[in-house]
Amino acid sequence: MKKLVAALLVLVLLFVVAAEFRHRLLFGLQDGSPPPLGEITEEGPGVTWADDYYTVEQIAPRTYAIGEPRYHQQNFNYLIVGDREAILFDAGSGLRNAAAIAAGLTDRPITFVPSHFHYDHVGNGINFARIAIIDLPHLRERAPDNALRLQWGEHLGSSEGYAPSEFRVDQWLAPGSDVDLGGRKLRVLFTPGHTWDSVSLYDAQANVLFTGDFIYPGYLYAFLPTSRLGDYIQGADQVLAVTNAETRLYGAHRVAPPGAPVQTRQHVLTLKQTLEALRAGDVDGEGFYPRSYAAGDMVLLVEPWPFQDWGETYPAGLPGS
Repeated sequence: MKKLVAALLVLVLLFVVAAEFRHRLLFGLQDGSPPPLGEITEEGPGVTWADDYYTVEQIAPRTYAIGEPRYHQQNFNYLIVGDREAILFDAGSGLRNAAAIAAGLTDRPITFVPSHFHYDHVGNGINFARIAIIDLPHLRERAPDNALRLQWGEHLGSSEGYAPSEFRVDQWLAPGSDVDLGGRKLRVLFTPGHTWDSVSLYDAQANVLFTGDFIYPGYLYAFLPTSRLGDYIQGADQVLAVTNAETRLYGAHRVAPPGAPVQTRQHVLTLKQTLEALRAGDVDGEGFYPRSYAAGDMVLLVEPWPFQDWGETYPAGLPGS
């Protein structure tokens, strides 16, 4: 009997440890190096190749999608140009230099804005002339001297051999504020869910929203260390408040060629409805870890119910958001 009790205690202890360190265990299964590059793809008219790695597509006036079709995650970064300056929204993993490609598309000074802090968006090792970060209390308190070092759970770069980045923050972007590029303004939206630091940029004049990893076709990761399902609903509400049926949403990943991934407001509604049905227990998923739920042309990946977090990083909202 004592041996049985001891064995049960060991099993319980192992379960507790595995649950506590589940994310590190998951990412520890990867070998710590980037996968090999894929083949050059057929991207159709209006898309050109650069550096045998990037694609460049003008998706609106003074707006370029800088794609990485050969990288296994098929990242897309966006150069948004005004009369006075420009923003590079995301920069991939740094496997190649997206900032150099952007500099070849405009003579305006470029500020780098990461949509969030996962390793495949922050351009690890790229020397950016200027960096702007969303102004969130949990980030500000860690950067009293405007130097922000990312934590493992925010960055997750160990899966491909990248150490957490450190940013010298030149500008803090208040949620709900406008960034004036000169003749062009971008609204800063706090769109958490995928992470607790996710930001989207809305160009009202062009009626275009750049969403980062908040939403895009394919698998949406909502089971990572700083993911939160309650945040995802809050982020969806932020997007729905400013968009309309004609708004084009450009995300940071795609499933297949050709060109940059583009969606509509309806996709956000579908995502929100799926989240609400999941919270109410009205939808069936598949698998165990992560558990998957179909949402139109998207698949929402979440943790099993004992670990699901329906709270919000800022339950009372943020000023101006």
